[in-house]
Amino acid sequence: MKSGPLLRSAATLGVAAAFMALTAFSGFAGFATPADAAPAPRKRIGVSLLSQSHQFYRDLEDAIRSEAKSREFDLMISYGEFDHVRQAEQIQSFIDKRVDALLIAPCNSNEVGTSIELANRARVPVFTVDIANKSGRGQVVSHVASDNYEGGLKAGALMAEALGGRGKVVIINHPGVASVMERVRGFKDCVAQYPGLEIVSDIPGWGQRDRAMSIMEDLLLMYPEVDGVFAINDDSAMGVVTAIDAARHLRRIVVVGYDGTEEAGRAIKAGKIYGDVVQYPRTIGELIIRTIASYFAGKAVEPEIRVGVQVTKG
Repeated sequence: MKSGPLLRSAATLGVAAAFMALTAFSGFAGFATPADAAPAPRKRIGVSLLSQSHQFYRDLEDAIRSEAKSREFDLMISYGEFDHVRQAEQIQSFIDKRVDALLIAPCNSNEVGTSIELANRARVPVFTVDIANKSGRGQVVSHVASDNYEGGLKAGALMAEALGGRGKVVIINHPGVASVMERVRGFKDCVAQYPGLEIVSDIPGWGQRDRAMSIMEDLLLMYPEVDGVFAINDDSAMGVVTAIDAARHLRRIVVVGYDGTEEAGRAIKAGKIYGDVVQYPRTIGELIIRTIASYFAGKAVEPEIRVGVQVTKG
């Protein structure tokens, strides 16, 4: 049978329609526009912080979470709770999960180097916050923290002011933590400018309230003439205040804290703490995530960023 014009026209239209459908399908599946392309996987950051018991770290975590959420980063957050062995296990777990970056506030500045080296070998970039790596091992991309040496100088100036440049002073310390080492160094450098001020004891309280309270109870027996206490964080300062209150000590003892928590602020208003060095954990948290974001974007980042501190007193 001969095909007429009408039949040929229909056949032509059928081929054309099939071609257009195939072209449309190919354009959808094989030649997708950028808007249709699969989104890039979200960056994952493994975070291991010193402790969840301190208000400073709770505020720091809030800021880290908020800034990471705004940049669509996925966080896995854990706490070493002052135990560097536990923290090393957390870091190894993050490395095994092939996170895109590690963020660490070391439980021990001198012990964290091995974990950082393991991350370096796995090509996982490492960032530190608040507490620096002082082990001499491992490479850290960037560190963000308060200017703790300056904070120590300010704490020393508060003590000298309160005591009129004369008196016996005790330090409730936290050895092995770089941020505390810096603030204690600043405090001692300031006190050294006042011949009438004498540091009679420098005892580890490990940054924990209960330990600081117990130590202060002993110190009141060992040094009943103590005039001032520099507590390296506000948890320690509140532990010291509790011990002094319980002992019903008749002599005025000047307490200088470090952090700037609301609880310490209330103690300052009540006359139990003379003054406090104020840190800004939320600013630190925002800055460290912004720094990690810049690194992910291929931008150069500063190896160290210091955040200024202020002083508050009654």
